[in-house]
Amino acid sequence: MSLSTSPRGRRVTRQVRIGHVVVGSDAPIMVQSMTNTDTADIQGTINQVFALANAGSEVVRITVNSPEAAAAVAAIREGLDKLHCNVPLVGDFHFNGHKLLRDYPDCAKALAKYRINPGNVGRGDKHDTQFAQMIEIACREQKPVRIGVNWGSLDQDLMGRLMDENSRLPQPKSAQQVMRDALVASALESAALAEEVGLPGDKIILSCKVSDVQDLIAVYSDLAARCDYPLHLGLTEAGMGSKGIVASTAAMGILLQQGIGDTIRVSLTPEPGGDRTKEVIVAQEMLQTMGLRTFTPLVTACPGCGRTTSTFFQELAAKTQSYLRAQMPVWRSSYPGVENMSVAVMGCVVNGPGESKLANIGISLPGTGELPVAPVYEDGKKTVTLKGDRIAEDFQALLDAYVHRTYSGDSPGASLTDAGAVGRQVIPIASVAR
Repeated sequence: MSLSTSPRGRRVTRQVRIGHVVVGSDAPIMVQSMTNTDTADIQGTINQVFALANAGSEVVRITVNSPEAAAAVAAIREGLDKLHCNVPLVGDFHFNGHKLLRDYPDCAKALAKYRINPGNVGRGDKHDTQFAQMIEIACREQKPVRIGVNWGSLDQDLMGRLMDENSRLPQPKSAQQVMRDALVASALESAALAEEVGLPGDKIILSCKVSDVQDLIAVYSDLAARCDYPLHLGLTEAGMGSKGIVASTAAMGILLQQGIGDTIRVSLTPEPGGDRTKEVIVAQEMLQTMGLRTFTPLVTACPGCGRTTSTFFQELAAKTQSYLRAQMPVWRSSYPGVENMSVAVMGCVVNGPGESKLANIGISLPGTGELPVAPVYEDGKKTVTLKGDRIAEDFQALLDAYVHRTYSGDSPGASLTDAGAVGRQVIPIASVAR
C-alpha cells in the first residue's frame, strides 16, 4: 500500500472515535498525555488528569496494572465528570489486562479506549488467546483499541521467527533492520488478528514506539505506507529536559511534515516533583510552530545580545507567555480565534520595531543605551509609546484591550484606561524586575 495523502498533505486513514474525540485523516492531530500517579490513588489521579486536561491534553492515559487500579477507574471517571472534565480516559494494560478487563466490568465500561501491548499479552499459546480475550471485551463494550508496540517489550517469539528467516537470506539484513521489521510486523499482525476476532477496522489505532530518532522515522515511514490505520506518534523514553524535547521534536517533526501522525505524545521524564503538564505544552508548541494547529498565542522574542544587557525584556517575554497560556481557559470560550494571535516582545531597536509590526501586537523595549521608551504596535501600526516604571502593567492592559476589541466582536474603543476592566487576569505580567 502506498502512502495516500489528503489535499492538506495529511496521510489518509480510517477515523477512530475515542469518546467525543475523533482521530485520523483530516481530524486535528490530537495531543495526549499519561498520568504518573498510582491509579489506585483515586483523588491523586483525578487531580493529575484534570491538570493535564486543563493544560490541553485531549485524551489522558492511566495505568491499569492491578486489581486495585482497575477497581478505581470507575470512581476516577465519576470524579472527573463531577468536575465537568469530559476528557476520555485510556487504560494502559500489560501482562494481566485480559484478567482485569474480565474481572472489573465497570473499569472496561468507564474507559474510552484500551491500549494493548502485543509484546506483553503472553508467550506461546497464551499470546493469541489472551490478546483475543481483550479484543472480545473491546468489541462487547464498543471501545477502540490502540495496539501499541514498543521495542523495549517486543514480542520475542516474533523477533525470533524473523531472525531465523533473515539468517536464511542470501544477503541477511542487519539486526537493527530486523528489529524495525519486527515492530511493524507485530503491529500489523496484531491488527489483523483483532479484526479477525471481530473488532472493526475503524476502532484500531497503531503505534510502534522506539527511543532512537532515526529508528522512529524509519519504522513509522514503513508502517504508514503499509496500512491506513491512524497512527499514534511518540518517541518513547525520550528523556529529561532539553534532550527529551529536542529528540522528540526532531523525530516527530520530520514525520508530521510528511503527513504521518494522527495523535502525538511527547514522553518527557519530569524532574523530581516536576510538572507533568510540560509534555502537553511541548506537544502543542510543536504542532503550532509547524503550522498544524493553534492552541494559544505564542510570543516572539529575541535571544538577546550585547545590546540587551538588561534582563527586562526576557522577563517580560516569559511572563507574557505564561499570562497568555493561563488566560486561555477563559479566552477560548469568550474570544474565538484568539489562539491565532501573535505577540512580540523585543529587546532593542535592531529587529524590535520590525518584529513588532509583523505581530498582531508587539512591544519594542529599549536596549542598552537607547532612549527609555517602548513603542507598541498593533496590526502593523504604532499606537502608543510606553515610558516609566509601569511598562509591564501598561502592556498587559493594552494586550487585554486588543483581545477584547479584536476577538469579541464588540465595537472598537477599548483604551489603555479601560483595558483593565476586560478579560480578568489570571496572573499579572507585572512584577517584572527593572
